[in-house]
This record gives sequence, C-alpha cells and structure tokens, in this order.
Amino acid sequence: MAEYLSPGVYVEEFASGGKPMEGVGTSTAGFIGLAEKGPIEGVPQLVTNFSDFKRTYGGYLSENEYGEYRFLAYAVEHFFVNGGSRCFVMRVAPADAKCSVGFAPSKDAPVLSVTAKNPGMWGDRIGITIYPASKAKTQVLEIIEAAEGKKYRVKSGAGFNVGDIVAYREEEKVTYNKVIKNQDNIITFASAFEDSIVDTDLLPARVITTCEFTLEARYEDIVEIYENVSFNIEASNFIVKKTSKSDLIAVEYVGKEAEEVKSPFDELAEEGAVSVSITLAEGSNGAISGVTAAEFIGVDNGAGKRTGIQAFVDNDAVSIMAVPGVTDPNVQLTLVAHCENLASRFAVLDIPKDSKKVQDVIAHRDIFDSNYAALYHPWLQVFDPLDKKNIAIPPSGSVIGIYARSDNTRGVHKAPANEVVRACVGLDCQFNKGEQDILNPKGVNLIRSFPGQGIRVWGARTASSDGSWKYVNVRRLFIFIEETIKANTSWAVFEPNDETLWVRVQRTISVFLTNLWREGSLAGTSPEEAFFVNIGRNTMSQDDIDNGRLICVIGVAPVKPAEFVIFRITQKTSDSAE
Repeated sequence: MAEYLSPGVYVEEFASGGKPMEGVGTSTAGFIGLAEKGPIEGVPQLVTNFSDFKRTYGGYLSENEYGEYRFLAYAVEHFFVNGGSRCFVMRVAPADAKCSVGFAPSKDAPVLSVTAKNPGMWGDRIGITIYPASKAKTQVLEIIEAAEGKKYRVKSGAGFNVGDIVAYREEEKVTYNKVIKNQDNIITFASAFEDSIVDTDLLPARVITTCEFTLEARYEDIVEIYENVSFNIEASNFIVKKTSKSDLIAVEYVGKEAEEVKSPFDELAEEGAVSVSITLAEGSNGAISGVTAAEFIGVDNGAGKRTGIQAFVDNDAVSIMAVPGVTDPNVQLTLVAHCENLASRFAVLDIPKDSKKVQDVIAHRDIFDSNYAALYHPWLQVFDPLDKKNIAIPPSGSVIGIYARSDNTRGVHKAPANEVVRACVGLDCQFNKGEQDILNPKGVNLIRSFPGQGIRVWGARTASSDGSWKYVNVRRLFIFIEETIKANTSWAVFEPNDETLWVRVQRTISVFLTNLWREGSLAGTSPEEAFFVNIGRNTMSQDDIDNGRLICVIGVAPVKPAEFVIFRITQKTSDSAE
C-alpha cells in the first residue's frame, strides 16, 4: 500500500477484472531432413517462404545422389503452396559429410584458415577475396620525451586500438609500427618514429594510418563483406570476431606473431599483390548409404548444440511436425514421443511409398498408438522443377500446409479434411471406397481423387486407439486451449492465493472459452453447455493452499467432425402420416 505523508488527493489504479487472453499460434510447422546446405547443429531456422528456404538450405536434391532422402525441399515448397506461412527447418547430414576449406597464403605456413559454415559440396562454390584497407588515420602534432621513451601526441587517437599495426609512408619508404598505448590522444608505439613525422599543417602531408584488410565472401548471389578487419586479437575488429555471425564461412587465424612488424595484408599476400583470393575445396555431401535413423533422431548436447529432432526442444513456436519421406519406425516413433513429451505439438507421419496393399498400410499403421500423431497416404504426384517431370512426394508437407490453411480460414476446431491438395496432379496409387472402409477405422487418413472435385484429404483421424481422441481437430483444439491458458496466466504466479485471485482467474479463462464457443469451436447451445471453469475451495484443499498450489478444473466440449453424413430417405405416399 502506498504511503500518505502529506495532505492531498491521491489517485490509484488497481486490477479487478480478468486479463485478456490472446490465442497461441497453431499453424507453425517444423521440418527435419537432408538439404544441400545449412546448419546441422543448434536451433532450427525460421523460413517464411520457399525463397527463404533456398537461400538458407539450397534447392531441390537429385534422386541419383539423395534417393529416398531428397524430399525436404519438396515438402517445404508444398507446405507453402497449400497455405502454410511459416515453418522452422532443421537440416541433417550424413556423418561423413565435410566442410569445404581454404587457406591463405599458399606460400610458407598458412596465416588464415577459411572453412564453409556447414558441410556439403556447396562450400566449394564459395569465393573469398581480400584486399588492403584502413579504418583510421591521423597526424602527429608533437613528440613527447618521457622516461620510458617517446610518446606521440596526435590530432585524434580514435580508431587506434592497442595492438593495431600502423603505417607511416614517406616518399617510397613505408615504416610499420604497433600501438602499445593510446590515452587522451597520446599514443605510445613499440618503436620510435623519425622526428620528421611531426606535421602540424591544416592539410598534413605526413600521416600515420592503421593497417587492416577487407574480406569479401561470395556464394552465388549472396555476398558478405567484412570491412577493416585485423589480426589484433584484443580489438573488436579481430577477423574471427567479425565473421562469427557469417552464414557462409568460419574463419580462424592460424598465423604466428612475426619477428618483424608487418601489416596484416602483407602477411596474406605475395609481394606487390593488390588482392588475395582463396578457393575453398574438398567439401563433401557424405555417403547417403550411410544415413541412419540416428541422424534424424539427433543428439542432445545441451542448448545450442542439439541436432535432428532434438533441436526442436529449443523451439517453442512449432505446433505441427514432420520428417518428410522418412518412414523408418525408429525416426517416426521418436518424433511422436517428442510431441507427446512436450504435449504442445502434433506429428504428421508418412506411410512408406511402396505400401500399396491394405495389409502393408495396416502393418505400418499398427506400429503407432498416439493421439499426438496422424498418418496420411498415398504419396502425391507433383511436378519436379529439377528433372522437369512428375514425381511422387510424401504427403506430409502438403497436409501440414492444409492444416495451416484450415486453421487460418476456419479455425483449429475444424477438421483439416475435405480440403483440396493444391499443385497435386495425381496420386501414386488409388484406393477405393472399399479399401478406405478398412483403413479409415484403423486411423489411416487417405488422400483420394474425386471426379470434378480434385484431389482431397479424405480423413481426419489420429493414430490413437482411445475413442476420446479419435479426431485430429479435437487433439489440436486441446493443444491450442492448453497452450493459450499456459501462456496467458503467468501473471497469477506469486499472487496472494485467495478468493480475489480465484475470481480473476475464473473470469479470465471463462471469457476466453466463451469467445471460442461463439466462434463455433465448442459444442453446446450455451456457454454453460460448452464448458465449465471451477476454482475455489472445491478444487483446492487447505494443504494445496499452504503449499502454494492454485488448482483450476476446466472442462470443455469440443465439436466433432461430421465424418459420416447420413440422409435417411423413405417414400411418402398420399395416405402416409404427416
């Protein structure tokens, strides 16, 4: 409570009602797979369109080289084609993939090592150009004699860092030196300059300049330029520090301190050269035959060092996930377990392409029992811009795009089914109604072609044996509700656990659920039929309150899809009862 120490009028604000709740996103996708380039460790990268993907991860992969692991690029492309707007991607690579590397100079011992940022033959197309530069220059106004040697008062000491190499040019002679100390425009150098260096003219003819170089990295139409970098480890423009955020290269200074003071460019270049070029080579995509489930599952080496599926532990935005085209049960079960453990995301699984008989499809489906996953089949025929022909791709990328499209146009409560698959010209195999009569109750969502209606997703079931969680939209609606409540009620933590707080929490959640009911997300003709929010002495014991626990019991009635639309028709005769 505020203190009142003097007479006056005081106005105070206090919170009494519920807090507004904003729904969390439900349409952000996560993809894992092989790509031409891109980071294989750390956090998944955000991609907002297919051009973004190509800039970070490269283009389509050839069937000859990548075989069954080529489908990440196609899945991401068709995710956007079918209505997706943002996704996070994590690249995996064979264990023996190597980064391209180059050194400068080629003579004597190398001084600079440049390596492609991540493995793959793409790095062999990176070109490095280095040319001399200078970030600062000044004139010497006075030489100060001191017990420890000469000091030089300059017009401006800005840009002269301790450890920097500097140059003084007089006619054809160039003298190099090193900055030992710089304070209040008085600089101490490693060795003394000639007295003739002093120049007090308004337009000086004699100046000292810092010695740096500019490094330019070029890959296709991507250019990174690092200006005025040096080998001064203590300075902010040290080459390794300046290039640490590069998307193309990793740079390491491998030179040794020279006996004589030289400019950094002279350490890199042949005598008389005006620039240095470094060619990266020996990058390798690795052996695709050696790719196993381990690469996709990934390893957890701690924050920022996770790989594969494990990398998505660091991401809290993704709500739908897939490993396109990879149908290894070890990978798919790991993905499902990941979604179940976090309880905030849903897995879309592909069925093996060659499973064209009902018994083969069922055999793969029977591996799973989870309400956090759904299976889709068959594979889709689409145009391949790389080979200029139609190919079969896994349906997961297109289906996740349809999830996002349905969420944005109708809402997460709407089953993502009876939706047209865009940019799909056919199916790898056709299933008829009789076959779907067997597969649908098993939880296999077929994609079917209907005359005059195009190719449509014709199923909306999870891979669960629990009838309460039979439908995809029910599970995803609950994920949405749970994550929204979790994200919007942190204000209640450490508040006094009394009736006032209980009323505010109850109001906050009730308003949110009422809005969902009005939008058609919940069943019932009134809010009372659609949900309940109980909080108080009937949900908490005194022991709960004493131990800091606030318990709120929420019940919601989700809408179920009209999976079977049945019209019962009879004959009406003139004497039949009305």
